[in-house]
Amino acid sequence: MTMELSRLSRRFTDFAALDDVSLSIAPGEFLALLGPSGSGKTTLLRILAGLDYPDSGGVQKDGRDFLAAQARERHVGLVFQHYALFRHLTVRENIAFGLRIRPRRTRPSRAEIGDRVTRLLKRVQLDDHGDRYPSQLSGGQRQRVALARALAVEPDLLLLDEPFGALDAQVRVTLRRWLRELHDELRLTTVFVTHDQEEALELADRIAVMNQGRIEQVGSPEEIYQQPATPFVCEFIGKVNRLTLSENSGSLAAGEWILPDDPWDGRYRQGIAYVRPDQLRVAVPPPQPAWTARLRHVYLAGSVAHLDLHVASLDQALEADVASEDLARLGLQPGAELRVAPRSAVLFPLADDTGQPIARDRSTWRPPDNS
Repeated sequence: MTMELSRLSRRFTDFAALDDVSLSIAPGEFLALLGPSGSGKTTLLRILAGLDYPDSGGVQKDGRDFLAAQARERHVGLVFQHYALFRHLTVRENIAFGLRIRPRRTRPSRAEIGDRVTRLLKRVQLDDHGDRYPSQLSGGQRQRVALARALAVEPDLLLLDEPFGALDAQVRVTLRRWLRELHDELRLTTVFVTHDQEEALELADRIAVMNQGRIEQVGSPEEIYQQPATPFVCEFIGKVNRLTLSENSGSLAAGEWILPDDPWDGRYRQGIAYVRPDQLRVAVPPPQPAWTARLRHVYLAGSVAHLDLHVASLDQALEADVASEDLARLGLQPGAELRVAPRSAVLFPLADDTGQPIARDRSTWRPPDNS
């Protein structure tokens, strides 16, 4: 049954860690809580784990008050960023710990605990490491032990707090793909806290983007990336070029790029356009898209080349992405003159009195031929 978080708020002195947060978590879902430090994502996870309590609001699960239950009664598995393994216990003893401290009436027999730990060691690919101590393991192995310990109690809800933050990049990529396969195999309900947008986009069924204690947007990775709901989501998720739109002869424009139709029917005189680097069309003259740009530098990143451009008419730097194989075909060298134009853009008007973006009037722009 869906877990319903309703209007959760939590303050620490003058700081609002959570501000009226509502969210649904479906059974078997992999949900990522994504946001910068201080956005409230770990506070929300701690409340679900029973390590903290909200000042107001509630959580319902299976028609019951989830927050009224003690932490050990919530059937929750929790994995921290820094493993939190007991150094004086072996891998096998660490995994068994949560089972051995249960009250006698709910504690499995010693044989059952041993069998469960053996199965988990095999599942996390550490079946030859049961008698080792945490100090004898790599960081990736320790994190798998921490995950096995959380799974040993057979949780209904698995909570992961930046579990790969202390690992190097290559190990992180390997472990997160392994985690997603494990999630699908066990049909877990998983809530994953991260500030790494790449992790969230790759792992999650849905992402809740958090900022200053509030949820800015909830959606699939594709929706979050392609259809950002607020300026914060535009700027936080992936790279983006930000362009100022000003009124020009009755139309909104950023330099030579003029919107043929006003999405707000004249209600606003200024706005912001967000354009992803992969949504900037690049051509060498004489085609006439929007701006003339000078190529300052090419940054190669495998199959993609990041172009650092300067547009004199805007007095602004832009970044465009092209396939690396197109560099030679287009003759792209530092100092080259290019023509660039958006393939698509997300638009927000700016309030005339405050200059602040108005998220509710968000619009999407594409050229008429969608070229």
